[in-house]
Amino acid sequence: MSVGLLLITHYPLGADLLRVATGIFGTCPTRAESLEVENDAPCDQMLAQAEQMVGRLDAGDGVLVLTDLYGATPANVAGALLARRPHLRMVAGVNLPMVLRALSYAGLDLESVAEKALAGGRDSVRLCPGPGTED
Repeated sequence: MSVGLLLITHYPLGADLLRVATGIFGTCPTRAESLEVENDAPCDQMLAQAEQMVGRLDAGDGVLVLTDLYGATPANVAGALLARRPHLRMVAGVNLPMVLRALSYAGLDLESVAEKALAGGRDSVRLCPGPGTED
């Protein structure tokens, strides 16, 4: 078994991240879905959809929820989901390296997948030297 992955993001970020990650891998290595929040979407409707998605994604090892902006509606939906469902972890600030790491390590336990995703996202953020600057 493996950890499922749910992206809850502003539209259209989540589906685009999954599409690019799947293109890089050639296939999606684990169960993964995206819930994209539109600006006028009712939160209770989004939460109900998220619960259904978690039900499909959790094969017994849990689900990692990645969201884009902590404090915004997608993260608030994810936070409400965490309060209702066991076996979930949430990481905010999703980026492509984070998604790739979560998919790559989905065979680990939920806590380890969350840590790998967090490290991948954090460690991929770099200030790159430009002309005339030092490393």
